[in-house]
Amino acid sequence: MSEVVITVRGEHEVRIAPERAIVTLSVALDGPDREAVVSRTLALADPVRASIVAREGSGAVESWSSRRLAVRSERPWSNDGTRLALVHHASVDFAATFTDFAELSTWVAEVSAWDGVSVSGTSWILTPETRARVEQEVAAEAVRTAVTRAGAYATALGLTRVEPIEIADAGLITDHTAADMAPKAMRAFAAPPSGAGLELQGDDLTVSATVEARFVAA
Repeated sequence: MSEVVITVRGEHEVRIAPERAIVTLSVALDGPDREAVVSRTLALADPVRASIVAREGSGAVESWSSRRLAVRSERPWSNDGTRLALVHHASVDFAATFTDFAELSTWVAEVSAWDGVSVSGTSWILTPETRARVEQEVAAEAVRTAVTRAGAYATALGLTRVEPIEIADAGLITDHTAADMAPKAMRAFAAPPSGAGLELQGDDLTVSATVEARFVAA
């Protein structure tokens, strides 16, 4: 039998517990008096900032950021189509990366009950070092799967020599859409009701890789 070209796909997937949680929240108020709205929003943002800084000092928060005060004004429309009095909106956004998920639960339950505070959600991630290591391991295993699959095809055809001639991420050899090799985003958690108990724990993250490979068998 002459040489045969074998094209296969190799996949691998692992699930790994998240290592960090990024919480986003905002302090926002509105009202007819611009100065009062701005002053009150800044006053409400101060204890939020202080609570994050305290947890950074204890090691529960790895890093955090805060956007500048944002202020906008508008004249809303009434139900009968007339313009109402000017309304001013002010907000300060925060993002904090937690390493301690138990402390995260306590903190979110606490601040979500404060005036003007709205917790947007929580994203669950791996550290960059872990993500890079796991992606490399998963990609390598996907390649090994492709090699094994090609060998099985060759054996079924009675061929003994199998040599790789091409390998690529999925979609680069064929027209299929490339697979995402990065950790998948986890669901976000809405702010809990005031005073409610809460335990935040992200589901395992999925890291997957798919490769396409072409072999010559003889």
